[in-house]
Amino acid sequence: MSVFTNKKGIYQIDFVLKGHRVQRNAETRNRREAEALEKTLRKELLADIEQQKAAGKGPLTLDIAFGRYWQEVGQHHANAADTWRDIARLIGRLGKNTRLDQITDRDVAELVAWRASHTIGGKTVRKDGSPMPCISSATVNRTCTLVLKNLFGRAKRVWRYSFPNEPIWRDHLLKEPQERTRELHDHEAEALEAAVRADYAPWLEFARLTGLRRRETLLRWRDVNWGAKQITIMGKGGRKVTTPITEAVRFLLEPLKGHHPEWVFTYTAMKTRAGKVRGQRYPITLEGAKTQWRRTREKAGVVDFRFHDIRHDVGTKLLRATGNVKLVQRTLNHADIKTTLRYAHVLDDEVAAGLEALANRRRKVPEEVPAAAKTAKATN
Repeated sequence: MSVFTNKKGIYQIDFVLKGHRVQRNAETRNRREAEALEKTLRKELLADIEQQKAAGKGPLTLDIAFGRYWQEVGQHHANAADTWRDIARLIGRLGKNTRLDQITDRDVAELVAWRASHTIGGKTVRKDGSPMPCISSATVNRTCTLVLKNLFGRAKRVWRYSFPNEPIWRDHLLKEPQERTRELHDHEAEALEAAVRADYAPWLEFARLTGLRRRETLLRWRDVNWGAKQITIMGKGGRKVTTPITEAVRFLLEPLKGHHPEWVFTYTAMKTRAGKVRGQRYPITLEGAKTQWRRTREKAGVVDFRFHDIRHDVGTKLLRATGNVKLVQRTLNHADIKTTLRYAHVLDDEVAAGLEALANRRRKVPEEVPAAAKTAKATN
């Protein structure tokens, strides 16, 4: 039976036509309305099949579209594993046979509400027994709405599909709080340097010298071009990130040669366990970096300072030293200068000094003009 009711009495449509399956919530308790919708869907599917035969391009389902997106784009992301999880989550929620051209604003709104109800790490309580909060608006946008938006964008630009009823994405992006620009004070920097484990110290110092994101700091030697004095890696969003090998960076990296044939930053195993031998070096992993950063920060007594704030510290200090916003944008590899402009507040003192200089100059003008006029009159 292709038309039937669910437990709530709402009619559902489920049929297979020439090897293509259609599943749809009819959103009605009226059987005649559901049957009319089923006939419409059959006609649309037949037209799609004919179009596919004639043009060799049929309607896109989520399963097909995301499969192609993964092959062309997703697998090359620096955080490919996260992209894969986001794709799997969306397919599981929306259904692999759902067509892109049938996804509506209502579908996206329900999807966003569903994702926003998820807790951090999928856990219900913290270690202290308190309720685990829901994920942030930024996480909802990044792992849900923007992933689907990017899929539509790829389908339009590269695969040449059109979506007359494409959702209005800006209406579904949750408002995110403006990101702060936390600066590391001198005494905090000294405390971190004293607290960090010796084998992790080069990695942490590299982050403070370059302002790279945590994932971007985990270098392979193939990323280091000594001749060009440049480090090139794949960064956020699959974009190429380059950073110069300054004298300080060169001085930091050269002693690490020989520690590992592939990875630049390594740690020394403290115990023999889990396949590792005490005293031998192994590559610093993303999870290991997170753990050591947390321990270092707690030991140093530095509060309200995330690893990502190291980027803010570099950006803030660089802008204060140079006054060049474009230079900071290039250093931090921001795709949009609007992101960099969050650091503009550090120039407030320079702006104030400039306005004061202008005011002082204007105060002198009334005295200088009459004197010039008298000289001109005497000459005549």
